[in-house]
Amino acid sequence: MSSAAHRAAPDHLGGDAAAPLVRRAATDAERRALASVLRLRILRLCLYEPLTNREIAERLGRNPATTLHHVRTLVDQGFLRADAPRRGRRGSREIPYRATGKSWTLDLGEPPEHGRPGSHTLLQTFLAEAALVEQSDIDASRLGLQLSDEHEREFRSRLAALLDEFARRPQDQGGRRWSVFVAVHPEP
Repeated sequence: MSSAAHRAAPDHLGGDAAAPLVRRAATDAERRALASVLRLRILRLCLYEPLTNREIAERLGRNPATTLHHVRTLVDQGFLRADAPRRGRRGSREIPYRATGKSWTLDLGEPPEHGRPGSHTLLQTFLAEAALVEQSDIDASRLGLQLSDEHEREFRSRLAALLDEFARRPQDQGGRRWSVFVAVHPEP
């Protein structure tokens, strides 16, 4: 499990949910595209339903021109795909975008360098999203462990396998939408 990996769309991956997922190394352009809290939030918004740039901007409370720059970056790197255009307000042509799930399949590498996504970007994204939900809906746990190198590798491998399994499952239509944030770090 790469702590710098942002994982996205569960139903776009397909394959055997129990089989290990093979990740490829991300390019520098892909790393830079994921090094933004706003872009990670856009991916999450477009995970369950296609949204137009206007809808994304409204949900984020941002200017549509600002979000369009970020949407185009995500499309250019294959993290969002454009669906068929549709008619919007006042008959205008709008393009809805959907997350592809590509971010889940990348190994972003460690440690993150300046300008690349890392644990800090993921943590800031989690905090921004968590601030928007009822605190009683957040189920958090904290656990201290003392593990040999072998048991640490086993722990990380099993945790990654569980996340991969659920990422590959089809979405439960009508189910409640959840986010999962996991951080593993050495004790200070």
